[in-house]
Amino acid sequence: MPATEAVAAPRRLEWLTATVTDVIVETPRVKSLVQDVPRWPGHRPGQHVDVRLTGEDGYQAQRSYSIASAPEAAHLTLTVERIEEGEVSPYLAGEVRPGDQFELRGPIGGYFVWTVAAQGPLFLIAGGSGIVPLMAMLRHRAAASVAVPARLIYSSRTFGDIIYRDELDRLMARRDGLEIVHTLTRSQPAGWSGGMRRIDREMVASAGFPSSQRPRTFICGPTQLVEYAASTLQELGHEASLIKTERFGPTGGVG
Repeated sequence: MPATEAVAAPRRLEWLTATVTDVIVETPRVKSLVQDVPRWPGHRPGQHVDVRLTGEDGYQAQRSYSIASAPEAAHLTLTVERIEEGEVSPYLAGEVRPGDQFELRGPIGGYFVWTVAAQGPLFLIAGGSGIVPLMAMLRHRAAASVAVPARLIYSSRTFGDIIYRDELDRLMARRDGLEIVHTLTRSQPAGWSGGMRRIDREMVASAGFPSSQRPRTFICGPTQLVEYAASTLQELGHEASLIKTERFGPTGGVG
């Protein structure tokens, strides 16, 4: 590199004030918070933010949450699952109302990201609230109006626990190359035609892309699911370098 070529310094993250403009009930335990964040620098699908709450006594609690909105969206959206023993999620997913404010900083992360520039195919595997960063990718794909082949396997406990259920149906109804396989692990409604078990080797092999197509794969959810799916894909011949994983911790934030 020539001595005269400058190297850009990493952008220093600063705490910004987010104002909630809407609260969307996704499931009995999950809510999406739509926010106005002045001076938000933009993000890439798959990144996350740190959220900081400060109590009246000055006590602060901080957790990380994946960004659910596409970069093209007018507002930033976080989707939060309420964890009863958590310090942050009970407030965000239970008490926040439009007009409330809290601090956040980001975007954070450059490993677990996908944009349409990367082409495809795009293979997504999610468990529970692990769908959140993957939804940002699907929303970005739809906003860009591209037909990159994409497939999602999404494991939920029950039908009522499927986050973004109606929107996922609408995205698949566009018939633009997106296929979605749902599987319910605890109970299924009458007439259910989807999966009725945990994600397993047969499901990954049949619902995914063959390794010869070199799909970009993103897996997010509980640690056991993530490790199983990643190792299964490698056993099926997929390149480890094309498999990106993210685990969610017990607080409901990014692990």
